[in-house]
Amino acid sequence: MTGPPPPQLLSSRDVRHLLDSVDAFLFDCDGVIWKGHKLIDGVAQTLDMLRSKGKKLIFVTNNSTKSRSQYAKKFHSLGISVTQEEIFSSSFAAAMFLKVNHFPPEKKVYVVGEEGILEELELAGFTGLGGPEDGKKSVQLKPNCLFEHDKSVGAVVVGLDQYINYYKLQYATLCIRENPGCLFIATNRDAVGHMTDLQEWPGAGCMVAAICGSTEKEPIVVGKPSTFMMDFLLQKFHISTSRMCMVGDRLDTDILFGQNAGCRTLLVLSGVTTQSSLQDPSNHIQPDYYTSTVSDLLNLSGP
Repeated sequence: MTGPPPPQLLSSRDVRHLLDSVDAFLFDCDGVIWKGHKLIDGVAQTLDMLRSKGKKLIFVTNNSTKSRSQYAKKFHSLGISVTQEEIFSSSFAAAMFLKVNHFPPEKKVYVVGEEGILEELELAGFTGLGGPEDGKKSVQLKPNCLFEHDKSVGAVVVGLDQYINYYKLQYATLCIRENPGCLFIATNRDAVGHMTDLQEWPGAGCMVAAICGSTEKEPIVVGKPSTFMMDFLLQKFHISTSRMCMVGDRLDTDILFGQNAGCRTLLVLSGVTTQSSLQDPSNHIQPDYYTSTVSDLLNLSGP
């Protein structure tokens, strides 16, 4: 049985072909555009080149700690002009999942995650509980102590959470196990991410796994590689997925997301995935092309 063809190292010819055949470039952010709070070299000039050629730029991130407006501010602080409409974050996807599935507005949403999820829930008209505020709370493990939780919580959303603690784990677990029909939604299941420019940190997959462990349930995942966000992209931009190229640094989220949706795929080695893990025989997710960094699109595009 033969596997997928090995990916090609991006060449000048490939870049010319992509520029001729692709109308929209979808970019992951962490490890592709920036690492932590540091812009990756050559990114701004590359995005300018793509815009000058009339390409649509869309930023699709699994990091749920920020809302779309907070991401737009981060881009601007790094000297890149991006509108909120060009950003699709997993925090936004979680709120939209509830909206398209007619989640009752009188029900509440418990958040194991950060400000981004709470902000997107509020914009969508839902009441969020938890978040960073509950990171300051502790539990009292003593006799006759009953942990109270809100019975009107109809969904628990779990994302990246640097404030995760035992209080939140218990609150989320009780909601999922005891509130009838309570949804368990994960923004994404990334194992690690570049939360700073020097090293990787535990990703949302770590927080999701903790809740899976205590509830013995599997979540609905709304971020990459699920194509849920792609449905919104297609509604908004009306571009065929065959005319899109997904650029990312992770095989199991970015590249799989692109492949699941029918996009061209380009892996950059500036983030999580290394060339050795890409070429490891146990890896079955092969991008169409790979290269070291986003700026190779500019460097190889010719005069």
